[in-house]
Amino acid sequence: MLKKMKVKSIWIIPLLFVFFIPNIIGASSIKSKSPELATGFDTHINNSLAVSPDEQIAIVSDSREQSILVYDLTKGKLRKKIDGFGSPRNIVFIDGGSEFVVSDSTLGTIRFYSLKNFTLKDEVVVGPGAFGTAVSPDGKTLYVNNQAHNSVTVVDLEKRKPIDVITGFAQPRQGIKVSSDGKYIFVTNFQGDKVSIVDATTKKIIREITGFSSIRGISITADGKTLYAANSGRNSISAIDTLDGNIKGEIKVGCEPYGAALSPDDKLLFASNKADHTIDVINVADHRIVKTIGGVQRTKASNRL
Repeated sequence: MLKKMKVKSIWIIPLLFVFFIPNIIGASSIKSKSPELATGFDTHINNSLAVSPDEQIAIVSDSREQSILVYDLTKGKLRKKIDGFGSPRNIVFIDGGSEFVVSDSTLGTIRFYSLKNFTLKDEVVVGPGAFGTAVSPDGKTLYVNNQAHNSVTVVDLEKRKPIDVITGFAQPRQGIKVSSDGKYIFVTNFQGDKVSIVDATTKKIIREITGFSSIRGISITADGKTLYAANSGRNSISAIDTLDGNIKGEIKVGCEPYGAALSPDDKLLFASNKADHTIDVINVADHRIVKTIGGVQRTKASNRL
């Protein structure tokens, strides 16, 4: 489990997008596409960012690049570039932050890296289309969305191998979360604009929540009562009651929001808006936008807090 961040560190995510992501996008925009990426799976841009539990390291991916970048947050400098990817997607920390995992939709793998020396420790094949990832609260299981196969692969993190595949989805992309008690998995379906709720024990879809518009990133409050979902189709964040599936609030944000990320204390919600290059900071208590951060390029993945 990630430790609670200090209040000032809540701003790490938007600041990283202001200072780091533009540099990555700028570098990639002047490069010609490689043969692998040109024939890779869904090579459209998707950024991901993850901060280590001790808030010392930030790791960033750009799905158009065949590498990920590791930043030292204490010095504000690039520490390492790790090559060898096809289309790197989501990044999550595991094992108390000693390792991080990167999904790759083109290679169809999840790769395990040591945070100590950034070396590759293991690689697990889950099939082309691997996209969003989420770790169970006990740290024993990794759930991997697979857009190509309309499924979620269940990976045993201790044995480092797939142990099950959950089917019945429709283009599950970046949006996947596990409830804080580990009982339920929330999976977005880009096709059909819905969220499927899966029983983590039976691995069966037990309910679906609808009413979204080009759904993207999601977040679940710690008490499991509210789901926030980015609607890139109607420029809003929906607040959903997870018990009855009803929309209990609609927050108007910038143009084409892709991310809906809660701060660790559930007091702030960050909406990353792709089309107008902004991040809206929302007070969860009253759903009021308290700040808008501008000048951010391609703010697609600030939903990974």
